[in-house]
Amino acid sequence: MAGPTSWGTSDGMSNSGVPLSCLARRHYAHLISSCAVPRSSVRDRFCAVGTPPPLSGPSSREKKMASRASLFKVILGSSSASRRRILAEMGYKFTVMGADIDEKEIRREKPEELVMALAEAKADAIVTRLRSNGFKEDHTDPTLLITADQVVVHGGMIREKPSGAEEAREFIKGLFERVFFFFFTKKLILMQPSFALLYGMQFSGYSGGHASTVGSVLVTNLKTGARKGGWDKAEVYFHKIPEEVIESLIKEGDVLYVAGGLMVENPLTSPFVEAIVGTIDSIMGLPKALTEKLIQEALE
Repeated sequence: MAGPTSWGTSDGMSNSGVPLSCLARRHYAHLISSCAVPRSSVRDRFCAVGTPPPLSGPSSREKKMASRASLFKVILGSSSASRRRILAEMGYKFTVMGADIDEKEIRREKPEELVMALAEAKADAIVTRLRSNGFKEDHTDPTLLITADQVVVHGGMIREKPSGAEEAREFIKGLFERVFFFFFTKKLILMQPSFALLYGMQFSGYSGGHASTVGSVLVTNLKTGARKGGWDKAEVYFHKIPEEVIESLIKEGDVLYVAGGLMVENPLTSPFVEAIVGTIDSIMGLPKALTEKLIQEALE
């Protein structure tokens, strides 16, 4: 199993060389100025301001890789509609298999380690099922199994798929928690509080703030057993999302089945995206450049 690729390095740098810790709102202007290129160029490289752009078609390099697809088969080990869409746009034909694992049984402290462990567990489960069903690799063309996972990081906390509508609402909107503080007069000896003050504490959500996505990709060559994996990170900044929009998202239901309840591509959400640092395909769960790189490495 390969270590982190250039998309996510052990020293906390992004693939552009920008420290991941600097990608916070208060450092956004510094990020623009420190790149030593015009603002428009930086925006083209890192950001999608306003509505996220549609996913682009395959690049020339992707077309070259896809033209080799007749030399191997692809299994996408994910039921995610977004990942199916991205892989199809990269020019690959593939079959889909879901991984039946209990993701909550796999815990890691760091988000990068967690998403890699989950991608490996999904690959293991699918390989076991294929073998139990009598799958045999052809003597000529290899089969590549692509598995992936993603979490959202907000306020230093890892967020996976919400457990229900209430948690999805908390992820997006935030949580208002009531805390009581008691103040005592000289009657303290008699344990008789004179009054209590109700104080509200607001725990922020994505609305009006920002969140990070950390996603892994693992490519397993079923013929050789080789595995190549890595992770990618992106950030999303949001304007304030109206409460009625949040309720519509929850009623629609799609946010209940994605990491952190975060869907920048949803037509209800996209008008409130202020900026994206990274790529839209990474935020949607399958970074194209990283996936293509790992496919190439798994075939070598």
